Amino acid sequence: MTEKIAANSSSTHRQDTVIAHAGRDARANHGVVNPPVYHASTITFPTLEEFETRDRPPYAGPQYGRSGTPTQFAFEAAITALHGGHKSVSYPSGLAAIAGAVTTFVKNGDHILVSDNVYGPTRSRISGVILQRMGVEVEFYDPAIGAGIKDLLRPNTAVVYMESPGSLTFDMQDVPAITSALVGSNVISIIDNTWASGYFMKPLALGVDVVVEAATKYVVGHSDAMLGTVTVATEEHFQALKGMANSYGYHAAPDDCYLGQRGLRTIGVRLERHQKNALEVATWLQGRPEVARVMYPALPDDPSHALWKRDCTGASGLFGVVLVDAPKAAVAAMLDGYTLFGIGASWGGYESLVLPAYPGKLRSATGWDAPGPCVRYHIGLEDPADLIDELSAGLARFNKARNE
Repeated sequence: MTEKIAANSSSTHRQDTVIAHAGRDARANHGVVNPPVYHASTITFPTLEEFETRDRPPYAGPQYGRSGTPTQFAFEAAITALHGGHKSVSYPSGLAAIAGAVTTFVKNGDHILVSDNVYGPTRSRISGVILQRMGVEVEFYDPAIGAGIKDLLRPNTAVVYMESPGSLTFDMQDVPAITSALVGSNVISIIDNTWASGYFMKPLALGVDVVVEAATKYVVGHSDAMLGTVTVATEEHFQALKGMANSYGYHAAPDDCYLGQRGLRTIGVRLERHQKNALEVATWLQGRPEVARVMYPALPDDPSHALWKRDCTGASGLFGVVLVDAPKAAVAAMLDGYTLFGIGASWGGYESLVLPAYPGKLRSATGWDAPGPCVRYHIGLEDPADLIDELSAGLARFNKARNE
């Protein structure tokens, strides 16, 4: 049995039922099962009174295309129900969602704490460009800090930004310890939850204030739409977030919201298969002499396994591999011969992907000690035996190039 979560305002259902039904309103759409795509910019009103009160309460319904359409609202309602949150805001990409969430809760002169294992663009573009231009001081912290985060807080600390696990090194953070340490302060906690998605981890239940996800990944699930979401626990945070998104002109396209909602309906069955395949492939890789370490918290001997087991109900298909010492030419020989693994920067779709990873170039608060190069694998929905065959051939190429 799985824990019941709210599917709407009047009932509770288990997670898979919520996913199948949340955000749907067939009666409002002529009996159509899946909410249709509404393309809209101008919204008209029948009376002057309705026009002049269209934003009371703010963002309660269609006002102008930038503020949202029924397609967008349906998708956001479904995401909110999955997370057990108050409300959600959708964005045109995961990075837009990160930028929107962070900039909503900081101002000039503030200080922000960012985990040292975050997604590269979060570090380089949000922390390294946007926040610096805003006059916000960024400090990176050790992902293993836990309750020790309290010692880093300053009077002007506005946000603690987490990512658990990190999308390159897959180290989990002690999220409840961090959020507990923030109790009684005015610091907002934000987490990038894309790896586990709202299906395998519920950060709001762990005390987090704001949950960011790149819905491009497992929510869409088919590598054909860019989408981001931010889910919050309170109306105050929603109004701040939505107001900032509207001010920036952020608007998730209705077609992408439609694809996001359609993909969401099958996220449970897809993630279960991603997890099954990834565990089989990761376990096989652990036994290879060319592999120094597999970074995947679902593995029993992973340093983050205990935190993962406590906070998550499953694992996605994304993990990292540390190889033995070898030149870049050996890694290239391995990757270039793949046919089932595409070399690509994204993940979360039905297809398998691989990417070279350079964690040492991104860390500043903590060091990165690895005997050899790193690669990141996303294990898709193919037969894992075929993936293992391809990996075996790739490691043979790796060995040949390494020994030449």
